[in-house]
Amino acid sequence: MTTSFEALLPGTERALLHRVAVAQTEGRAPSLVGAVVRDGAMVWSGARSCVDGHAPDADTQFRIGSITKVFTAVLVLRLRDEGLLGLDDPLERHLKGTGAGEVTIAQLLGHSAGLAAETPGSWWERSSAELRPELSDVLGEEPFLRAPGRRHHYSNPGYTLLGSLVEAVRGGTWEEALRREILEPLGMDRTTVDPVAPHAGGWAVHPWADVMLPEPSEDLGIMAPAGQLWSTAADLGRFAAFLAAGDERVLGADSVAEMRAPAAAAGEGDWEGSYGLGLQLISKDGRTLIGHTGSLPGFVACLWVSVEDGLAGVALSNATSGVPIGAVAADLVRIVAEAEPRFPQPWRPLPEAEVDEELLALTGPWYWGTYAYGLRLGPERSVVLEPLRGAGRRARFRALPEGGWVGLNGYYEGETLRVVRREDGSVSHLDLGSFVFTREPYAPEDAVPGGVDEAGWRGL
Repeated sequence: MTTSFEALLPGTERALLHRVAVAQTEGRAPSLVGAVVRDGAMVWSGARSCVDGHAPDADTQFRIGSITKVFTAVLVLRLRDEGLLGLDDPLERHLKGTGAGEVTIAQLLGHSAGLAAETPGSWWERSSAELRPELSDVLGEEPFLRAPGRRHHYSNPGYTLLGSLVEAVRGGTWEEALRREILEPLGMDRTTVDPVAPHAGGWAVHPWADVMLPEPSEDLGIMAPAGQLWSTAADLGRFAAFLAAGDERVLGADSVAEMRAPAAAAGEGDWEGSYGLGLQLISKDGRTLIGHTGSLPGFVACLWVSVEDGLAGVALSNATSGVPIGAVAADLVRIVAEAEPRFPQPWRPLPEAEVDEELLALTGPWYWGTYAYGLRLGPERSVVLEPLRGAGRRARFRALPEGGWVGLNGYYEGETLRVVRREDGSVSHLDLGSFVFTREPYAPEDAVPGGVDEAGWRGL
């Protein structure tokens, strides 16, 4: 018997709306909209507003600030996948004369290029883009705060460089590439560079009184790739589904997974997490969330995705400050994950073509010295090596066409696991990056580096 749970339970929906209501009230926000995506589809949205009967919905645009950076990162990864650049390429190879060309594209994506967080001169989010017509105006005379590659330091000028890189390689504008390569394929027709009605207005709420004033909405000009976009909860839900699984029309699953992997650890005193290739990564409530926060005068926004739970939370508000928007989006994910945990996929045997006697003979216990490990088969002739007791290095391995496996995670990521055979064809041991795994712990006939004491095991 199978059961479908496309809609959320009434109790779950009430808990979600309660979280949005509390955030809007305690954050003193003019309005706040939230949404939840489960297994690629939006299953809930709700909103609260200070104007009775006039709450926004999932189709109302808000400015999303630095969530824009994730879109820019996707455009760069597309260029890499097409062979037009490499992530380890220096910027100067593809974008000349910036004064920061020594940094690599990967360092820019992960905010480890050593660049300043903001531009010189006026507060760029509240001033005209005409003050910064060129990259030199964005970077200033001394763009570097530290040597590239040392640590994570968030940089809006860094993503301005990446937007200009996209334009230089594509031969068109960043906006054209964004629309053609991401928004149109994903059906995100309510995500735009300029606001399109219905959209929220941006407000500043006085920190010590319940009064407001409108915030300006500046065009960011050359800095648009760092924070220009307007979007909706529904459109960001579509983008969340893409970030969880990939989409061959935009970026394949392997490349999206690469974006989600840590590329730069956060610096001392920063938020608890790390940064991938254009994505923030945090640990919250026992789960890993990937996505991004965003803010511009008058707006705060957040998108978090829990790939393991198949859930995403979106939170958007039109206040400069007050709403802990990242916590709200994370709570939307947590509420659904705890109230309606994901059903595991049914167990099924491996396809017949993926199993043979030689592979089966390799399963079971192996010993690295006296550490006991178990080897088991996975889909597509993959294997998992994991400690049988105590702490140890668990790793998944993908089968290589020429034989053996390559590590996919943890300590053994990128390392090769291979079977070493004796002259008669029987299995001697497993070699994993020079580590020897044998069927018995220090058996005399095993090929243990350094040899085994001839007297064998003994008591006291």
